[in-house]
Amino acid sequence: MANVNPLQFFRQVRQEVKKVTWPSRKEVLQSLIMVVVLVAIAAAFFFVVDQILSWIVKMVFSIGE
Repeated sequence: MANVNPLQFFRQVRQEVKKVTWPSRKEVLQSLIMVVVLVAIAAAFFFVVDQILSWIVKMVFSIGE
């Protein structure tokens, strides 16, 4: 790896950052909404599955009583 002095390094970083295509506010908001909705759906799904499995386990262990 070539030795690069700090000043040259930061110049290169600035050049690379200028090449980045940053998302617009609208794109960020749409992505945020999608993530929140998908997390809510996943949370609801796992809650329902957990409740069903909990009910099944209670039924299995109550058979011997």
